[in-house]
Amino acid sequence: MGSMDHSMMDGSMDQGTMDHMQMGHDMGMSHGDSAPTSSDSIPQSPPPPEAFAGPAFAADQYVGADVMAASRAHVVREVSGLPVFWFMADRAEYRARQGRDGYLWDVQGAYGGHTDKFWFKSEGEGNFGEKPESAEIQALWSHAIGPWFDVQAGVRQDLVGPSRTHAVLGIQGLVPYKFEVDAAAFISNKGDVTARIEGELDQRITQRLILQPRAEISLAAQDIPELGIGSGIDRVEAGLRLRYEFAREFAPYIGVAQEWKVGRSADYARAAGEDPSVTNFVVGVRFWF
Repeated sequence: MGSMDHSMMDGSMDQGTMDHMQMGHDMGMSHGDSAPTSSDSIPQSPPPPEAFAGPAFAADQYVGADVMAASRAHVVREVSGLPVFWFMADRAEYRARQGRDGYLWDVQGAYGGHTDKFWFKSEGEGNFGEKPESAEIQALWSHAIGPWFDVQAGVRQDLVGPSRTHAVLGIQGLVPYKFEVDAAAFISNKGDVTARIEGELDQRITQRLILQPRAEISLAAQDIPELGIGSGIDRVEAGLRLRYEFAREFAPYIGVAQEWKVGRSADYARAAGEDPSVTNFVVGVRFWF
């Protein structure tokens, strides 16, 4: 009997507990059903007109709109227009080839802000023990026409050979995620019209080892016999360089570069006793700061 009464007592307590839980669950459900959802509390109407009654910048009503406008313009100039100097030797190399070994330099730099810069370039090449075959320097104004490209205009001065000063108009930049381009047209003080197109692409093998294909094409609108340049395509160069970045700012490289004189330019080269096709094995360094 005691055992049966105890069992019955336990059973009644269990049933009561279950009934109480069921009641609480039902109450909770009914309470949840009656409570507003989060989406119901978000206003669906547009902001009231008085929300736009004040100034666009809260500080204007305390300091003055003119003063704050000048201050904001100053901040923009300081942040985006702060003058910066940059210099890079893209190619500074020794060239081993048939006959006399040679050298080449190709450097450029800029000083200015985000949109407008003073840009300078210099390149040239020659054989050791002789005067440079070619050498030039350019002074350019560079203006950003988008996030990837600058338009450039200025002057170029040839430093060897027949004196020439050229007006320059070009474009330089990066085809997004592809290759760098530097293209320019030149009009000399003698009326000669020439152009040059350069392109290079960095292919990362590892984080530090980079393979760079490079190509350059020179063109002329007319024959320029005193410079050994024929009309049309004057010269083509294609190269492949493998560099190792000990740091992003310093990377030695090795490679090969092939040059061809084309058309009338090849005829001029042969007449001068030169080979219109030259293979160069190169060792150099690329650095910037």
